[in-house]
Amino acid sequence: MNNRYVFVFRGGAVAHKELAPAELGAHLQKWMVWLGDLEKKGQAEPNGPRLELSGKTVRGRSKAVTDGPFAEAKDLVTGTLFIRAATLEAATEIAMGCPIYEYDGSVEVRPIFEKRAG
Repeated sequence: MNNRYVFVFRGGAVAHKELAPAELGAHLQKWMVWLGDLEKKGQAEPNGPRLELSGKTVRGRSKAVTDGPFAEAKDLVTGTLFIRAATLEAATEIAMGCPIYEYDGSVEVRPIFEKRAG
């Protein structure tokens, strides 16, 4: 049985505003190949909702509102992807193939809590 996980992508090429369009385009092509491969294997759910890069954050008891859900570009959540894998370790292995690391990005691998029948 495969469990569901979510990959939370932080940073990476889209957080680097100085990239030339051709360089960004070549990098995004690597993403398309990686995602296409995961989809063919039945490991990815690529049609989930996408995140905008902007937003607001409300923090602390004072409920201070600031622009953006991030402190630095490397911490910016740049996307999510739902994955199917047998274990957390298997999902983590899938994350190892992500192109985000070329631009010092990161992938947070989180199990999705699913209510069990019973």
